[in-house]
Amino acid sequence: MEKQKSLKLNLQHFAEFDPDHVLLQDAKTGEIPKEQGTLVLKEIISNSVMMQLAQHEEMTKQEKEFQYLAEGVGAYWVGEGEVIRTSRPQWLTAKMVAKKLGVIVPVSREFLQYTLSDFFAQVRPLIAEAFYKKFDEATILGVDNPFPQSLQESITDADHIVAGDITNDSFFDLSDLVNEAGFDINAYVSKKQNRSALRRIVDGYEQADGTITDPVRLYNRSGNTLDGSPVVDLESAEMDKGELFGGNFNYVRYGIPYNLNYSISEEAQLSSIVDENGEPINLFERELIAIRATMDVGFMVLKDDAFAKIEPEENGGEDGGETP
Repeated sequence: MEKQKSLKLNLQHFAEFDPDHVLLQDAKTGEIPKEQGTLVLKEIISNSVMMQLAQHEEMTKQEKEFQYLAEGVGAYWVGEGEVIRTSRPQWLTAKMVAKKLGVIVPVSREFLQYTLSDFFAQVRPLIAEAFYKKFDEATILGVDNPFPQSLQESITDADHIVAGDITNDSFFDLSDLVNEAGFDINAYVSKKQNRSALRRIVDGYEQADGTITDPVRLYNRSGNTLDGSPVVDLESAEMDKGELFGGNFNYVRYGIPYNLNYSISEEAQLSSIVDENGEPINLFERELIAIRATMDVGFMVLKDDAFAKIEPEENGGEDGGETP
């Protein structure tokens, strides 16, 4: 009887859990409250370059197999009374595996007196920024990448690197690499520092002396588009000025199988964060707390040759592909 009573009280406490009224000091671990967790994910997705461009794949567990259309059906001319031929679409199976991404944010211990809702409203931008920057650098540039592929690695494997500056010639070489592989470019990944070079890209009839008759500028400054497709700027110190990715992002997938989780510590020593003397931060000594937030995210490139890249000579000359 006592056990049943205790269980009833525990269930009542669970049913009454309200992040607007529960203090952080009373809930130091668990899932980020649903409303705040949703806002964190929205902030990650809306700011991540890769998540803006790639196709979202629903995931409910750590691994997922799914089919994608590799080649569509064809149509045929039919004479009067002839049998209409049939063609079969080519479906391929892919397997995407989610990896765990974590961030630790040290904050003042006064936050222990905040409600869960108020606390996550304060730290949400910090958590989201750390997640989307790390995800983009891994999946686009291949920096500290846990996945089997990144955009950089896929392009290198396909030998789709154009070495040199961003010019008319290199831009059309990039486009040709993707088009000749059977794909249309639907987006570009660039840097704001590249915009002056992008504004110089024009299309038109080239004369023998190198001048272009009736040039049409392909970069639209107001819409940040290039040749009609969106340009998304990646703000990362890991990406150099002069790098330009282009491709068909219908052949990239990402998924987020679980809710975000968190844990609060008051006594940890943060080996990855140091003070002004280069010493690890000790939370107890400094009256700080730290939140560790984690999320699981999957990623994969379905078609390596659906992408190409312009890369400055000093980056692409030796390890990258040859300039067409």
